Amino acid sequence: MVSADPLDDFLNYLAHEKRYSPHTLTAYRTDLIEFRDYIAVQYQLDSLTDPNFQIIRSWIAALMDGETTPRSINRKISSLRTFFRFHLREGRIKANPMLKVQSPKMSKRLPVFVDEKHMDTLHSAGMIEESETDPYDGMLVRLIIEMLYGTGMRLAELVNLKTEDVNLSGGTVKVLGKRNKERIIPITAELKQLIRSYITVRQQIPSENMPEPEILLLRKNGKKLGRSFVYGRVNYYLSQVTTIDKKSPHVLRHTFATHMLNNGADLNAIKELLGHANLSATQVYTHNTVDKLKAIYHKAHPRA
Repeated sequence: MVSADPLDDFLNYLAHEKRYSPHTLTAYRTDLIEFRDYIAVQYQLDSLTDPNFQIIRSWIAALMDGETTPRSINRKISSLRTFFRFHLREGRIKANPMLKVQSPKMSKRLPVFVDEKHMDTLHSAGMIEESETDPYDGMLVRLIIEMLYGTGMRLAELVNLKTEDVNLSGGTVKVLGKRNKERIIPITAELKQLIRSYITVRQQIPSENMPEPEILLLRKNGKKLGRSFVYGRVNYYLSQVTTIDKKSPHVLRHTFATHMLNNGADLNAIKELLGHANLSATQVYTHNTVDKLKAIYHKAHPRA
């Protein structure tokens, strides 16, 4: 049923038909509300479907004149493209105003990753467990970091991982990624043992304290991991071993891919492990590998 609000219709479509994640829906909503506020103030337009391409380009120009980064502007343009394509298909507009809109060029941002020697330091026996005041949290945080680095999964995929998705006998985890696409990721024997140990400790949580007992990783109070908790602990421990500026869970995903590639993994295999839709998203990691080869060459060749 079509509502009077084109934004509501669009977000309902993304939520129920495309089955986008709450995080993605929030990004679309934020971008479109920002654009709606702009056209209301600058052009006294009431509906998101009213603007033409000149108005849209004026908004982009205003963003570029401000402090909005090219990456953020391109994301907002992408939100508008998807929005207007939807309403063109629904017959709510007769022409797509985005056809004449060009995205600003932006420099490629190379993935930030942690050196192998620094990951080895973080992996050293007892470092995390001894830093946490509670033994349960020590094991949980150790598992969080080892899972992110050992599988390359995204933060959202980690916090939503279910116990049934872990196949310890087969040595794999099943991950539900973007667009509800499933992928199977192998895990090491060491990671399997860490998961087994954690599950044993997790059984001490009273069942009545578990609102979502199917979720694998739970806080000691039985509740699901919050994104801020994971981010905070990863940031803290990466700060102990590296001086890179960005120390987020996604950096461990970049680190997983870069280390796999540096150690001879096939690019297509890494693409499948990361759950990328196309190879171009994975190819960005090859630059880091080339840099490493250059460093080896200049150090080893007598005439370099």
